[in-house]
Amino acid sequence: MMFSMKIKLPYTLSFILVLMSCHPYNKSKSMDQPPNVIVIMADDLGYETIGKNGGSSYQTPEIDRMASNGMLFEHCYAQPLCTPSRVKLMTGIYNVRNYVRFGVLDTDQTTFGHLFRNAGYATCIIGKWQLGKDPAGPQYAGFDRHCLWQVREGRVDSTGRDTRFSKPVLETDGALKTYADTDYGPEIVSEYGMDFIEESHQEGKPFLLYYPMILTHCPFSPTPDSPEWIKDDSTIMTYKGKAHYFDDMVAEMDKIVGRINHKLEELGIQDNTLVIFTGDNGTDKPIVSLMNGREVAGAKGQSTDAGTRVPLIVKWPDVVEANSVNSNLIDFSDFLPTICEAANIEVSDTLDIDGRSFLPQLRGEKGDAREWIYSWYSRSGEVDEAKVFARNHRYKLYESGELYEIPKDYEELNPLDLETLDPDAKDAYRSLGEVLEQYGKRRLDKISN
Repeated sequence: MMFSMKIKLPYTLSFILVLMSCHPYNKSKSMDQPPNVIVIMADDLGYETIGKNGGSSYQTPEIDRMASNGMLFEHCYAQPLCTPSRVKLMTGIYNVRNYVRFGVLDTDQTTFGHLFRNAGYATCIIGKWQLGKDPAGPQYAGFDRHCLWQVREGRVDSTGRDTRFSKPVLETDGALKTYADTDYGPEIVSEYGMDFIEESHQEGKPFLLYYPMILTHCPFSPTPDSPEWIKDDSTIMTYKGKAHYFDDMVAEMDKIVGRINHKLEELGIQDNTLVIFTGDNGTDKPIVSLMNGREVAGAKGQSTDAGTRVPLIVKWPDVVEANSVNSNLIDFSDFLPTICEAANIEVSDTLDIDGRSFLPQLRGEKGDAREWIYSWYSRSGEVDEAKVFARNHRYKLYESGELYEIPKDYEELNPLDLETLDPDAKDAYRSLGEVLEQYGKRRLDKISN
């Protein structure tokens, strides 16, 4: 699919058009109440870390339980780094068209926060922001409420201490606060999110909770369940910390996911709540994990399979068959149209998104499954630094001309000889090349037009 915008609409006019295109959930089509939606995205957590995906290095009982009660996707692909993934996830648009630079979400972009808020949902974002320094940024992005790390403040304080874990520095609805040494950032933001869930339910209002998690990003450091908690605080004075704490951080992340799901059960709203769990990119270095007996080295920041393949588990008891598995290709741009369709929120053509809904697959239908995934990745936003590729399940073609057969070469060490390709590889080279050509000249056309 190829879209273009002829004119750039003023920010306020864009909001008016979006508002006109959105409408509340049609109760007669499904259930008595519009569905609640929760999107949980772990930080730096690759596909190989989850037990249900064949991972054996860590214990993830709550996420595994979620998969047993829902659908596990085997081929979900994010961008190689956090900001590029967040921008794509929140807007449904490929990075080539609207990614500016690291740590920035262009303020003219319409997010799923805007769409849900305009459709009458209570909206909340908790966890990690890192999308601009304006304290009103979360509200501008469509969220009524927030409890976030790294809004106006940077990653470290004046002493060089990382501020996301112990003694966290968080902004709650615009108010900045430094917490005690014994407080733990991931627990504070998740508690805020669960309070939001309960309050929205009590008010009888459907809600969207977006939770880009603080875990499991480095510095790898003790959690409140670690024997060294508070005793070893040196880890947060370095960027990476100590890698052996990654195990504890995965366990803490899993526990928080479980708490959210248990909160839904406690309130009796689990059947009418769509819960999505994923990761924003591959696991960080130097973490090496086992999956189905194969070692997978963390490859965050790289465009390889280990840098872009992430877990995706979806639970919605009234809709999704328990313990089901789907092998379709899923791109991060697909999240916005999927959750909007689930809530019966129309996505206006004026938004010109690239994603396609996988809600039919969640319902057990064939749907409009992707034949390929496209990725334009540049941390800085500079064209000459971009890694650009298109891929299907088997083959991956870079803009540079390198073609890989991924299941036989996960680390992309041996590009195929283009002179000796078999018919399947030739067909993939041609079709994926057409995808690259289709988007090749579209850098920032969603912003600049």
